[in-house]
Amino acid sequence: QVQLVESGGGLVQPGGSLRLSCAASGLTLPDYTIAWFRQAPGQEREGVSCISSGDGTLAYTDSVKGRFTISRDNTKNSVYLQMNSLKPEDTAVYYCARRYGSLWYRYGGPVCPTEYEFWGQGTQVTVSS
Repeated sequence: QVQLVESGGGLVQPGGSLRLSCAASGLTLPDYTIAWFRQAPGQEREGVSCISSGDGTLAYTDSVKGRFTISRDNTKNSVYLQMNSLKPEDTAVYYCARRYGSLWYRYGGPVCPTEYEFWGQGTQVTVSS
């Protein structure tokens, strides 16, 4: 049975850091692209970052480049999102999702696919003083 379980969310002050974890079971992690999405109240879901199957190529949305880092630990079947220099606008529920195969290459570089086959339940991140 496939499961994706997010953890690590919480309340943090602006400028602080959090590390989100996505623990996967029932699948072989290197075969899948794993992505982090977020959704703030009243807003559409937004892709944040992804790590490709196989070679682990990374991609980020512009608003988090230089602040967030995605990584994968195949021995623990987990994907992480290290979030630094957090801003109030990063407040959202963060979800991880998986898609069989690699990420896409568009406009000369890697981009995260938009369609995923399975989603976790999400973890709340609140950035506030």
